Amino acid sequence: MSFNEKLIEATRADRDFLMAAPQIRDTLAGTISLRRYLAFLSQAWHHVRHTVPLLMAAGSRLPPRLQWMQKDMIHYLEEEVGHDAWILNDIRAAGGDADAVQAAAPHPATDALVSYVYDTVGRRNPVGIFGMVYVLEGTSVAVALNAADRIQATLGLPDNAFTYLRSHGHLDQEHVGDMAGILAKLDDPGDQAAVVQCAKVMFWLYGSMFRGLDEVTVPMLPQATRKSA
Repeated sequence: MSFNEKLIEATRADRDFLMAAPQIRDTLAGTISLRRYLAFLSQAWHHVRHTVPLLMAAGSRLPPRLQWMQKDMIHYLEEEVGHDAWILNDIRAAGGDADAVQAAAPHPATDALVSYVYDTVGRRNPVGIFGMVYVLEGTSVAVALNAADRIQATLGLPDNAFTYLRSHGHLDQEHVGDMAGILAKLDDPGDQAAVVQCAKVMFWLYGSMFRGLDEVTVPMLPQATRKSA
């Protein structure tokens, strides 16, 4: 059994917890409010804006035996630059106040998700960051593109309110293959354990983030401002 297969098996119950979130099930069933979509975008911004700094930190802390991985870190980093700006633009296109999102604190579950990955990179094993990549990109491929179509059909928002979901979903389809190639080279038991542990925690914290979306409110822009946003 390959490590990729072991990772899928080891995190199956954790992934089920994420996918069982009512907010995900409702969205895929075509039931979503604008308030909830904006809440999702706000929390996505609060964690996506840390992706590049986290990859930079992880790359700088790789031990000599894993220097081959730096080019993979750089590849991911280059493709993640600017995704947080996509999200802010989507919020504006959907009528939300992006400035208020940037000024607000993240939901505790979102904050915990980001904090855990920083802790993994800085105090544990920097390779564990690929547990985060596995969860976020795997979920994006499984949900994002389909969710974007359902949300747009339900809410009637313009195409430019879905840049993050659609663009990120397409990119992550490519990244899943890249991820499998990286995992195939990880033969150290400690490195494998770090990826599994981070992935398990990410599934639970990401699932908790979704479950907390109804506790998040994004202010709407005034109607006149929306037209020029």
